[in-house]
Amino acid sequence: MKIIPAIDIIEGKCVRLTQGDFGQMKVYRKNPAEVALEFQDVGMEYLHLVDLDGAKKGKVVNWKVIEEIQDKTVLTIDFGGGVKTDEEVEHLLNLGINQINVGSLAVQEPKKFIGWLHKYGPDNFILSADVKNENIMINGWQESVNFRLFNLVIEFINQGLEYLTCTDIGSDGMLQGPNIGLYKKLKQRFPSLKINASGGVSSADDIKALNFLNLHGVIIGKAIYEGRINLAELKKN
Repeated sequence: MKIIPAIDIIEGKCVRLTQGDFGQMKVYRKNPAEVALEFQDVGMEYLHLVDLDGAKKGKVVNWKVIEEIQDKTVLTIDFGGGVKTDEEVEHLLNLGINQINVGSLAVQEPKKFIGWLHKYGPDNFILSADVKNENIMINGWQESVNFRLFNLVIEFINQGLEYLTCTDIGSDGMLQGPNIGLYKKLKQRFPSLKINASGGVSSADDIKALNFLNLHGVIIGKAIYEGRINLAELKKN
């Protein structure tokens, strides 16, 4: 299972939210590229990079930060946050971003996302499903839609979807453990899908529990910044 540290960006800074609430924002570092380099220096290979300004505005905002991290590191980066146009997709891929997370657009314009899967290849995309009680939330977790998680996955798995990142909003930023039951159900229902767990990871034991489910990856955010998880120690084990 891949260990994927996360960097969330607001106004060019490295931040974390609690349960997706922009009113509960904590700035951890002013230079996200420095954080990315530190991840690389302890042996991390992957990075989950999120433009929260972009997620809220519906277009990528923090291009300078994306470019700086891409220039200064050799990390394999998956990026999300407001990607809505072919031009943004192509610019990100040309920058060398490995995969693009698509969330709100997949819900609101499913034909467009299916078109991207076919045009650019399914290996370049991750369906980013942000859920609260298995209901999909969109636009930076600000808006609930009448769409169930499993129905959303079914819509795209038949069109070649290979990757899913599922964030349990109720767990995210709470440091109280991930929603193991949710990921177990996803893996049982879609055994061929490469699933990344996101939200609530607070300890090495949480990572072991997720690894037992044979997931593709685990995204870790707040637990790193709050000193609950030491990436260098994880790498040794």
